[in-house]
Amino acid sequence: MIVCVNKIDACGYSEERYTEIVGETGKFLKKIGYNPTNVPFIPISGFHGDNMMEKSANMTWYKGKTLY
Repeated sequence: MIVCVNKIDACGYSEERYTEIVGETGKFLKKIGYNPTNVPFIPISGFHGDNMMEKSANMTWYKGKTLY
């Protein structure tokens, strides 16, 4: 499973908002039996293509992999 946090451009590519979403989604995943530490979370903007194929210059704070 991979969790994509889409529309990250709508919050100004905010690392704080991304962290908040990861925390809340991680709680939900844990409730349904997943270990959130084993699930990759990827901030993306499908509209702009950020972190879809190549690393985004808009999210220098994100050190993980891209979706592809």
